[in-house]
Amino acid sequence: MDFPTPLAQETLIERQPCGCRVPVIFTSPHSGRDYSAAFIAQARLDPRNLRRSEDSFVDDLFAAAPECGAVLLAARFPRAFCDVNRERWELDPAMFAETLPDFVNRASPRVEAGLGTIPRIVAADTPIYRERLSFAEAQTRIATCWAPFHDRLAALIAQTKAEFGACLLVDCHSMPHASLMGLGRVDIVLGDAHGTTCADAITTRIETAFRALGFVVRRNHPYAGGFITRHYGRPQEGVHAIQIELARRLYMDEANITPSAGFQPLQQAITRLIALLAAEAPALMAQAG
Repeated sequence: MDFPTPLAQETLIERQPCGCRVPVIFTSPHSGRDYSAAFIAQARLDPRNLRRSEDSFVDDLFAAAPECGAVLLAARFPRAFCDVNRERWELDPAMFAETLPDFVNRASPRVEAGLGTIPRIVAADTPIYRERLSFAEAQTRIATCWAPFHDRLAALIAQTKAEFGACLLVDCHSMPHASLMGLGRVDIVLGDAHGTTCADAITTRIETAFRALGFVVRRNHPYAGGFITRHYGRPQEGVHAIQIELARRLYMDEANITPSAGFQPLQQAITRLIALLAAEAPALMAQAG
């Protein structure tokens, strides 16, 4: 079921377990596809090109989470509008009409790449906006998109930890083909910030499960985990966080942003992984201490 508050209905999708609960939360922060007319009017790009940075259909790939006892939390708004996998105030000063306040992080690697909390570009360095934005616009987006997502996620983690003593957060994403050039075949990248956000036994179990399903798996390269993984992952406090990146070629036509014939087989494989984590995560977290 969707989370019932009016603000969350506008910005979030929350699906709670259908029956018995397990201490696992899945997030899909970049699969939102509600592009408002006002946002499209601000953009120099057409709607299809605006979607190039979207992790299209990832929330659908992990849709079985509630059936297996886990929570699924996803953004309705698009990543190009507000990116919740960034700090609250990672902003590029070149995007704004006025000087930004001192508390803004203007110089992170994400900002320099054009991919801050309010992104400047979509894939392939394509600028989004016709004109500079006001800082007030950034404040509004962060208040109505970023804050509700993180407030709800923090509450879910606290609730899960209180109920079970530990929590596993699985942050779900997809990788464009261009990001994997020169790496050979890569199907899945697991990011645990080089072993700092998730117990190795959990990362290894997920890696082993994906390999058994026939996927080629890497750890931490080229994606080691974004803000969500690094901010919430505190294994020493009983909160384990891992990022899963899926190669888009496995399940979609990137040019047309449509599911491919590979969508259903990948969804079935992910459902098997979700069921495995639901069954084994409590014991794995208990062993990790």
